[in-house]
Order: sequence, then C-alpha cells, then structure tokens
Amino acid sequence: MVREFDRESLMKSIEDDKENLKELTSKLIQIPTENPPGENYYDICNFLEKRFKNINFSTKLIRAKGEIGDSDKYPRWNFIARREGECSGECIHFNSHIDVVEAGTGWKYNPFGGEVLDGKIYGRGACDMKGGLASSIIAIENFIRIHPNYKGAIEISGTADEESGGFSGVAYLAKNGYFNPEKVHHVIIPEPLNKNRICLGHRGVWWAEILTKGKIGHGSMPFLGDSAIRHMSAVLKEIEERLLPVLLERRSSMPVVPEAAKSPSINIQSIHSGEARRVSEAMGMPTPCVPDRCTITIDRRFLIEENLESVKAEIYNLMERVKKERDNFEYEIKELFAVHPSMTEKTSKIVKVVGESITEIIGTPAEFVISPGTYDQKHIDRIGQLKNCIAYGPGILDLAHQPDEWVAIDDMVTSSQVMLLSMAKLLV
Repeated sequence: MVREFDRESLMKSIEDDKENLKELTSKLIQIPTENPPGENYYDICNFLEKRFKNINFSTKLIRAKGEIGDSDKYPRWNFIARREGECSGECIHFNSHIDVVEAGTGWKYNPFGGEVLDGKIYGRGACDMKGGLASSIIAIENFIRIHPNYKGAIEISGTADEESGGFSGVAYLAKNGYFNPEKVHHVIIPEPLNKNRICLGHRGVWWAEILTKGKIGHGSMPFLGDSAIRHMSAVLKEIEERLLPVLLERRSSMPVVPEAAKSPSINIQSIHSGEARRVSEAMGMPTPCVPDRCTITIDRRFLIEENLESVKAEIYNLMERVKKERDNFEYEIKELFAVHPSMTEKTSKIVKVVGESITEIIGTPAEFVISPGTYDQKHIDRIGQLKNCIAYGPGILDLAHQPDEWVAIDDMVTSSQVMLLSMAKLLV
C-alpha cells in the first residue's frame, strides 16, 4: 500500500525551521576541523551524536585506528547514526565529511565565526560542506517529526579526511561494512554542486612523484656537477609541449562541469629541489651547490573513456623519451594513489527520486553533472559496492577552499526541502 504525504506541509516545515538551520550551520562552522592536521574531529562527532540521540537514533563514534592520518594527537573520528522505521523498507543514508581545508589568508570575515550577513553564512566549510550537512540534518529532523512511522531506515554519517582522500573516513567505514548494499540502499552526499544539480560521479585521478637525479657540485663550477633541476626542466617541457596538447584533444561523453574539465588534465602541484627552504634569517645564507635531486608531484585527472594503465603508461613513456634525448638522465617514479572514475546511472532510483523532487520544488528539470574532482563516492562505489550514490547539496563549488567562503541560506532551505521530499517519496 502506498501511503500519502502532504508535500506543502513538508516544504513549509523547512521554511519555518530556517532559524534553526542558520544556527546549526554556524555552530558547525565554529568547530574548526582543519585538515591538515585533522583537528577537533571528536568534538564535532560528539556534537552530532548528542543531536541525534535526542531524536532516538542509534549512534556510534568510530575511530579509524591505525589508518592513514590517524594518530593519538590527531585521532580520526567518524560519526554514524541509524533510526529504524516501523516496518521494513529501503534505507537512505546521508554522508557528509566533517573536515575542512585550512583557512589560509585573505579573509574579511572570521573563518570560524559562522557569521550571518545578507542572506549568507560565512566561514571555512560553509560551502564545502557544513552547509550541506546542516541541510540534511534539518531535513531528517523535520521528516521524523512529521512522519514518525515511516518504513525502512534513515542513516547519517559525518566522516573524516575527505579533503585528503577519505581513507580514514568513508573508506574505513566501507571496509567495515557500513555501506553494505544489503542494508543501505541509497546514499546522498550533500557536496556543493548547486541546488538544481545532481552529481552522478566524478573523474578518475592518479597522483605520482617524479624524481630526477643529478650530481652535487660547487655552484661556481656547475660543469663539475649535474643539475637535477635542468633534467626536470626537460620533463616539464615534454609535459607542456607534447602531453598537454594531446590531453586537450580528448573529450568525454560524461557531463563534467565546468566545460573545460571534459578534457583530462595534468597539474604539477609541487616542485622541490636543492636545499630545504630557510625558515629564519638565523639559518644563514644557502650554500652554493648544484642540486642532485629534484622532485615534482603530478595530479593527473582522467576520464571514464581512459583507463588507469594507459594513463600511467603515458608518463612512463614520456620519461623514457626524455632519457633517450639526455645524457646521464636518471629518474624514479613513485606512485602515490589512484581513484577510478565513478558514475551512477541516470536510471537508478535515487537519481529519479531526487530529480523529481528538484523539479517539483524548484520548477525546472534537474541538471545532471559529473564533478571534475573526486569525493567520497569513490569509496562507496569501489569498496562498498553500493552503486546508488549521488552528490546533491547547497552551495557553489567555485567558492570551496576560497577566502570568505559562504553558503546562501535560501539555497540551504531549498536543498533541505529536496532532501525531505526525497525521503518522503522513498520511505512513506
């Protein structure tokens, strides 16, 4: 039997709860969970646990003991809660990461103040993604109040380290069975992809370190040494002049946003050679040496039409070409990590339900996109083997990691309404 729900009452409940939504978002921002190093994870998990115990959820705080990033000084805590309905049915899970990137400089507002001004809430993580976390919490609280006798189950989690790969967060929970598709049927990750968009997945990524070797020598007689930087410059030239044009010619059928991200990319995200940088004048002047080592870190984003082995082969082949062209060229490649592309089918139930909810509330059809960067769907898909996962939440992705990051209150209200209506379609 299909039970009925009053859509207008559901929508009005979120509007009436706007002050609560604003207050909750500010409180979450005011817990500074910067990663690195991974501060105050326990505090925010404890805050969430208390809130969900008040509405009769079974809760757990789970430390990813011994996983990447975990230490006694900075333990990697995760929060998860579940509430069963009155009878069997499907389970919907809302997952948000609790960590934020470091605040950085250039702020007009206090990055951990959670200030409310002109319809916006400012602070590190406002957009990415404490605004989304707050929106899902308010949606859950209102749904349970209006429909306490729902079928199935509702879960919510706040997880660690998404900004650094999610290995001590969603990956750890997935390895321990918390995203088993036999007990969790749908996942919504409230990442900031805009209130009218459903994100079906993300591109792939491969990170690696490339080391070129040289020979140390006196800076006044560089001909007696062999500069690792000069060797690396040949590598960078090869990437710039031969690899990049090839990548730009490739285009994906995936609906990746922005448009330029429909091509694969490579980013040199760090470079280091020679002596360590001086941290104070007391360390004196640098010594005159020819550098014998140079290292770059590459960030290669790839499409669903590519495959990881061919992505790696392009770099290995590039290095071999340089080796053939240069005397005394020695190199090493250290592979750091890889993530395969992930994409949920448009025909999946969660996509259809959230798409319908967006259309009913906003009045326009949902837009389907693919994220240029990865997020925790990768672990839910690959480790958990749970395919019915999407990202949907308030906020503008371009604001993430920026000074004066903000989230619009009206966007949070709309997104919370979409989440609430989607729960009603699945669980009532």
